[in-house]
Amino acid sequence: MILSFHPCIVGDQNVICAGRDPGRTDLEAISAASAVILSQGVRPALYWMARNHSALVFPDYDARFSFPGKTGQMELFQKYNAPHPRSRVFQDTEDFNLFRRNSEENIPMDFPLVLKLDWGGEGDTVYFVTSHGELDHALARVHLAEGSGNGRFLIQDYVPGADRSLRVVVIGRSFHPYWRVQQDSGSFLASLAGGAEIDYDSDPELMSAGVQSVKKFCRVTGINLAGFDLLFAEDSSKPLFIEINYFFGRRGLGGSESFYAMLDAEIRRWLEENGLSLPKTTEQP
Repeated sequence: MILSFHPCIVGDQNVICAGRDPGRTDLEAISAASAVILSQGVRPALYWMARNHSALVFPDYDARFSFPGKTGQMELFQKYNAPHPRSRVFQDTEDFNLFRRNSEENIPMDFPLVLKLDWGGEGDTVYFVTSHGELDHALARVHLAEGSGNGRFLIQDYVPGADRSLRVVVIGRSFHPYWRVQQDSGSFLASLAGGAEIDYDSDPELMSAGVQSVKKFCRVTGINLAGFDLLFAEDSSKPLFIEINYFFGRRGLGGSESFYAMLDAEIRRWLEENGLSLPKTTEQP
């Protein structure tokens, strides 16, 4: 029996758990299932219930929930030796102030640098910092976030060329790369929400190198549904891991309809590899 908690993937049994914690009925269904399909918006409680009581769960979000947030991702990159900009994680502004008091450098790396809050998407909580005044302004934003329990942040080296990033989306065993190129000279980030344009064709050698790096990382972490952001430093053919997006835009994949077709195909392949199958008719959004 295939149990689906995904509103757009029809299994033999279908359950909606959005907006609530899982209960005994969900546990009974999971325990009776041969495989469990979850949505990108799955909460940790439901994910770990499925992982602990079912042999097969899609997607594999162990890394997502074991290393949460941007700071957790940096720790994940460090654990598996994935190349990334030099970074330092701070628990809160007091942790940073303690570093300042005990360090002759006053800041963990030279300006310009990048400060990232632990949460946020499309660059909303990412700050390009070129001076102590700008750093203090960014730290003030961190301090405000501490009131809601989101005080962790990281500071990392700025990588020249951040106005062009490579997005590699993994869906099951398929990998979909494309460049995001920022056209606005006033923005240092390449996000589609910030005006970047999609480029599927430039520098195919670099795109291939990025895909191979993401494939290697996914093999050791198990990640099979996410969008990876990579940067290439100037005159370098080796990608740097910047961020993992477990919620990602679908424009670069051809839109939502295209994405769900890919997702459906990859889930079916995953099930077939394990001797299982979905019902013949799967609803598309």
